[in-house]
Amino acid sequence: MEIIDLLLTSDVGSPFNNAALLIFRVLLALELFRVHGLKKFRVKNGEKEHVPNPLNLPEALNSCVASFSDTVVPIFMLLGLGTRLAILPTIGVTAIGYFVVHRHDSVEVRDVPYMYTLCLVFLLALGAGTYSLDHYILTLINH
Repeated sequence: MEIIDLLLTSDVGSPFNNAALLIFRVLLALELFRVHGLKKFRVKNGEKEHVPNPLNLPEALNSCVASFSDTVVPIFMLLGLGTRLAILPTIGVTAIGYFVVHRHDSVEVRDVPYMYTLCLVFLLALGAGTYSLDHYILTLINH
């Protein structure tokens, strides 16, 4: 039960702070899905988006992790459902993008995966806040 409390507990102190965290979480999720998730469904010149595979994983696994991170995780983020666990794959994808895929690129190119990783680690540390399904579920469990 302690692990569930640890994963779901998140209160940043005041209704204003929790509302700000809700807005941050929702806008981040929408942007992640809109910019990166929708690309997974588009076909350009008869071909789907190429997903870099710097770790040489099997192509199906690599594509699955990238697609999950950009399409499913934002839904969990929007709802504030299992937020800390859900964002872990996306942190992995964005951090690999920053440290491996774009390591020799200009600062301007590296900025995108850096900012996503930073925002997701921030959300990992704080959790989803009190305006989330995580908080609602924890309240049901504890009462």
